[in-house]
Amino acid sequence: MRVEVRVVTTEHAKHFYRSEDILVPLYSDTDEWQMWKQKSDPVLHIELRRWADVMVIAPLDANTLAKIANGFCDNLLTCVVRAWDRKKPLLFCPAMNTAMWEHPITAQQVEQLTGFGYTEIPCIIKKLACGDEGRGAMAEVATILEKVKVLVSEKETSAELTVVNWTDSLPAKQQVKSPFMVLPTYRDPPESDPTPSDTKQDTP
Repeated sequence: MRVEVRVVTTEHAKHFYRSEDILVPLYSDTDEWQMWKQKSDPVLHIELRRWADVMVIAPLDANTLAKIANGFCDNLLTCVVRAWDRKKPLLFCPAMNTAMWEHPITAQQVEQLTGFGYTEIPCIIKKLACGDEGRGAMAEVATILEKVKVLVSEKETSAELTVVNWTDSLPAKQQVKSPFMVLPTYRDPPESDPTPSDTKQDTP
């Protein structure tokens, strides 16, 4: 049994990392449009939605939280979320400045996501990107990993999940602070890649 992870990045998230540091398949809006040329061609956000068994959005910033809560799907990440099969787990990890976290609309939007059946991994008190100390930091990667392990073990007790914590090994200046979505699968790997091969290109 093998665990596979793929990452969907937003354009803003690209500011915080170098693509060569990401050791798993990485997809962005560019891949979505390069893949689809005409009617009946595979659509990347649908292919990812079909392929993954679990979705983790980490971190989930205020902007993407608002988009998902209100049904927006204007990039690859939000399109996968909008198309997601709600019979499968989706975990989200809020992360934002304390002032933004404490705004009344944030609680409403988090409640809306949990109402969809998604699982919140709460933010924590920590030093934030702006230098302030307060609630709003993303949960520790180890905490997120344990939550996903529980989901995996409910399906396949022999599965192991180790690659999902790749971001924790990045240099501090490259720690991710914009929305990422990781989509792990714990199925036996198929003979061929379920995502069309022409989407596996280097992210610009």
